[in-house]
Amino acid sequence: MEPLPWQPIGGAPQQPDRRDVLHWAACLSAACLSGPLTLAHGQSPLAVRRYSRTLLVDKLGQPFKSGQLTAGEPHVFNYPYETTPVFLMALPRAARPVELSNDKQQRYQSLSGIGPQQSIVAYSAICAHKLMYPTPQISFINIRKGQADEPAHVVHCCGDNSRYDPTQGGKVISGPAPQPLAMIVLEWSSASDELHAVGTLGGEMFQAFFEKYEFRLSLDHGAKAKNRSSQTSVVQTASNYSHQLQTCKA
Repeated sequence: MEPLPWQPIGGAPQQPDRRDVLHWAACLSAACLSGPLTLAHGQSPLAVRRYSRTLLVDKLGQPFKSGQLTAGEPHVFNYPYETTPVFLMALPRAARPVELSNDKQQRYQSLSGIGPQQSIVAYSAICAHKLMYPTPQISFINIRKGQADEPAHVVHCCGDNSRYDPTQGGKVISGPAPQPLAMIVLEWSSASDELHAVGTLGGEMFQAFFEKYEFRLSLDHGAKAKNRSSQTSVVQTASNYSHQLQTCKA
């Protein structure tokens, strides 16, 4: 059984902030509004995977506030490992739960956005097809303007032209990606406006990521390549996180 959102995987129990507990309960309730999911024989619905409760901070180590986000502007932080990047963004409107499935046809519902307008979302920045991801040198995957009947902003990977909808739980709009981007589960405190990353939901790509990029990650990070995120993670704009943001055709 998955631990509750405020239960650590090991060690002494943490005492949750009451607002965090209420917000988490509201998110889970919203995700369950459409009723039980129908699954293939022998499958179980995907649940939230609990990782460290990591405070998002700016480059000076001060808490990064939800009010610092502008709709459509991509930000990046690392979670649930120190080398796995995440896209953080505010949407133009609230994000509501939708029904999704991973590449194994396991069903789940995305969570609502968080923040004052329920418009803040976060997704693993590892493409679900070729595992391309933002690096300090260059990024072939980024949040870009949507086209035609797409939402205002999409996550677009130049490597295979996969496009994902951040308003619909990271679902695939087009391209060969076999599943949505994994959601990064966030907590928001209305009192402090602070943000915490606490887990993931959906099809994780971390094992395949570490296998594919083992040599590169070892060169860049040594023995720390697979370290779990610590108590804080620095949030940067995508343009500051990667020296070059590669442009690509739609």
